[in-house]
Amino acid sequence: MTTQAHYDVIIIGTGAGGGTLAHRLAPTGKKILVLERGSFLPREKQNWDTIEVFHHDRYHTKEVWRDQDGQALHPGTGYFVGGNTKVYGGALFRWRDRDFDQVQHQGGISLESPLKYRDFEPYYTQAEALYEVHGQHGLDPTEPQASQDYPFPAIQHEPRIQEIHDALQAKGLHPFYLPLAIKLNEANRHLSSCIRCDTCDGFPCLVNAKADAEINCVRPAIDRAENLTLLTSAKVLRLHTSPSGREVTAVEVDVAGQIQMFSADIVVVSCGAINSAALLLRSANDQHPTGLANSSDQVGRNFMRHQNGAIVGLTKKPNPTQFQKTLAVNDFYWGEAGFDYPMGHVQLLGKVNADMIALDSPKIAGVSFQDREVFASLASHSVDWWLTAEDLPDPNNRVQVKGDKIHLSYKDNNTVAFDRLLHRWTEVLKSIDCGDRFLPCSVYFRKKISLQGVAHQCGTCRYGEDSQTSVLDINCRTHDVDNLYVVDGSFFPASAAVNPTLTIIANALRVGDHLIDRLR
Repeated sequence: MTTQAHYDVIIIGTGAGGGTLAHRLAPTGKKILVLERGSFLPREKQNWDTIEVFHHDRYHTKEVWRDQDGQALHPGTGYFVGGNTKVYGGALFRWRDRDFDQVQHQGGISLESPLKYRDFEPYYTQAEALYEVHGQHGLDPTEPQASQDYPFPAIQHEPRIQEIHDALQAKGLHPFYLPLAIKLNEANRHLSSCIRCDTCDGFPCLVNAKADAEINCVRPAIDRAENLTLLTSAKVLRLHTSPSGREVTAVEVDVAGQIQMFSADIVVVSCGAINSAALLLRSANDQHPTGLANSSDQVGRNFMRHQNGAIVGLTKKPNPTQFQKTLAVNDFYWGEAGFDYPMGHVQLLGKVNADMIALDSPKIAGVSFQDREVFASLASHSVDWWLTAEDLPDPNNRVQVKGDKIHLSYKDNNTVAFDRLLHRWTEVLKSIDCGDRFLPCSVYFRKKISLQGVAHQCGTCRYGEDSQTSVLDINCRTHDVDNLYVVDGSFFPASAAVNPTLTIIANALRVGDHLIDRLR
């Protein structure tokens, strides 16, 4: 074991939270160490290979977690510089104003946030600029007030999607352009990094055209700041504290098989909601016997992941769309006539292709060329949708560490809202001739995503003003340990019903400003 130099700040993780925070702090001149357990995601032809990405899980970890029954769980998460933003779909939504308040759902209560939309609004604006978000205000009836326009114009629909947009409008609905973080220049396509391909949503980008945490934050920070050091293949094993337990004094790291110790004035954990909680639990000591910063017994609890699912609608009309993920609908976000509870959010998915449908076929092991023609025909006539309902905080839905394994105990909640949204959207699609029949998907897009789909993970170390009921204060510093922060989706007290990434990014910028003041 070797002891290395002391730093002003150590950031553990390079995703939407850690990568953004590193970018924010880099100009301070402070000595910063960024630790990433993975490497840079390789640029290779397999980035756009459906079989490699979805069937062979090429970019997912091979580690095995356990569910509440002790059964093996193969998590859909990857460890690379940029975290899971390397394979995200780039949809970056602000929470609605009411998402920050206590909300009564059919399935229970969504907790109030100690900070409100007005506190996050300037950071949402900065986050959209940093991640190059394309969009258009004034179309979504649920959208909150924004102090500035989107930094880039909305991404236009291809002809078939425009037809669906017009049909939805004719039904009295309010479709709008999906806010997307991609490097697309539609006015001057020869200058555009993005080529509007059909391998974006869920795939790594071979041409680096996603505005992700690596491309937009980590790389620029490294290039411009000699004070920032990135160490890859560096898995943090545990955090050590002083005898009082009030400060982290060492970060124990496995660096390519060698154990090294690092120290810093401030330590920030940004491993994602599940792994951040697991790291704190693994760091238990005499002063923190149930896990570091866990006097409230809330570390790992209130794990949320959204109620997510998909509809693949088949129609007689061909759908030649390449870049399909451009449209969303929030008309049912807060409910509908006869159901006075929130339901959720609808958006288009990236285009399903023949290989994705083949992966769902029970004949996949012996698929013939004739079958492949059928799959291709189905894919060429499909329109593919993603549905999200809010997952409610439940202290029994939790992350635990047993031995060397992560265990996820989780029971679905708020399912009536999700099922109603699924049913209502199916009716809408039938009414506009966009769903003659529906394809149940069990591998790539499930009708309802199973526990191993942890892309929207949040909760586990929620923030609040009461140290008895929360792990973090409003600046995401742990109540129990003075120099320890958690900056990722862990801080969420509720999950809302839109993709969490923009709120994670905005919060990282907000906490970054707090840390800049603290470091002065």
